[in-house]
Amino acid sequence: QVQIVDSGGGLAQPGESLRVSCAVSGSIFDYSTVGWFRQAPGKQREFVASITSRDLPIYSEIAKGRFSISRDGAKNTVHLQMDNLKPEDTGNYSCNIGGIWNGWWGQGTQVTVSS
Repeated sequence: QVQIVDSGGGLAQPGESLRVSCAVSGSIFDYSTVGWFRQAPGKQREFVASITSRDLPIYSEIAKGRFSISRDGAKNTVHLQMDNLKPEDTGNYSCNIGGIWNGWWGQGTQVTVSS
């Protein structure tokens, strides 16, 4: 049974930083890509960033230059560091492993960027 727990997030002002994390149970973490997605109210879910089992990061255009994804193999955890946050970064951030169609999702964590 794979379980994912998303954490972090919260309220930030424009230009500030936040970090969200997802902890994954099970050995699937050792050989799978983990991705972060977000969904703003009234909008479709969109890809933010992912990291492969070999620590290769992949960033969407919205994340390049501001966000950094990393992986802690000892704790089965993936972190998404978000710097220089903008109001349009507001949304529910959730972690996925195993693919968006047949994989597993965390419960999500809310990020709100507002002055």
